[in-house]
Amino acid sequence: MAYLGSSSGLDENLAIVILHLQGAVKEIAALLASPEAILSSDSTSFSSSPSVAPSSGRDAPKPLDIISASFYRSSRKVAVVASEEEDFPVWIDDHGPFVAVFDPLDGSRNIDASIPTGTIFGIYRRLEEADKLPVEEKAQLNVLQCGSRLVASGYALYSSATILCLTVGQGTQIFMLDRSCGEFKLVKPDVKVPERGQIYSVNDARYFDWPQGLRRYIDDIRRGKGQFPKKYSARYVCSLVADVHRTILYGGIAMNPRSHLRLVYEGNPLGFLMEDAGGKACDGKRRILDIQPVELHQRLPLFLGSSEDVLELETYGDVQQVVNPGYEV
Repeated sequence: MAYLGSSSGLDENLAIVILHLQGAVKEIAALLASPEAILSSDSTSFSSSPSVAPSSGRDAPKPLDIISASFYRSSRKVAVVASEEEDFPVWIDDHGPFVAVFDPLDGSRNIDASIPTGTIFGIYRRLEEADKLPVEEKAQLNVLQCGSRLVASGYALYSSATILCLTVGQGTQIFMLDRSCGEFKLVKPDVKVPERGQIYSVNDARYFDWPQGLRRYIDDIRRGKGQFPKKYSARYVCSLVADVHRTILYGGIAMNPRSHLRLVYEGNPLGFLMEDAGGKACDGKRRILDIQPVELHQRLPLFLGSSEDVLELETYGDVQQVVNPGYEV
């Protein structure tokens, strides 16, 4: 059975970055599986940092969240990193050929309840044409690349098993951490999202805040009145990585119709992965990977999954939730 990092043909520098990334994933997985993760979740060490205001709506940073950045730095192959937990990108190495964007611990507020959490990441090539610009400017330009320019992306899922789903643009592969040897083993090579699923994933408690187009779409697929003649089932974990992972395996559609998810380090990496596996990703109007980011923490609606399901959703037109009452949960 193949191990992550054992395959040939991968760019040597990119392979080093991925090697350091899996080290971060292993460390986060170990920490999440320890009692300290829950015992510390209410302590001051898990409170908001000064760089993230309580009203910002972003997950409060935790010690676990800074691990990925340190592993990227130690690779010496990453020039700049941008994280969900930092207000601005950080330039770390003038000679690094890559740019890393990531959400180190998506769903970190779920730790207490032992709900699956995840890490989302994307890797770009450094824009060499920006090298002579001031540090802050070139850092910003590098992390605000369109998702179509990604060279690698994926996610780690911390659940009953630790899963690493990865693409370098040549097929999506799923690895599982083998705790007997501490290595990621390839368990699903060249994964393809089913063209059509029978599952939708959304917080439909917000149904009455949705536009008419999205309500009609959900009503139709629930009743088997859509393009697919069978009734759909609802599955919603409220953990983005978990809902996306299930959608990749079983098909269907996962969504957040309000402008909540972040384009740079959630939408783009997951969209790139989903498309490489044969699925689609959009904001309800535009292909995710075609959207030019204008700021690091830019938010947008996200719909992704089986190609036929996403295409059908788009025919309903008005699917983006404009009403946003500011949910506390």
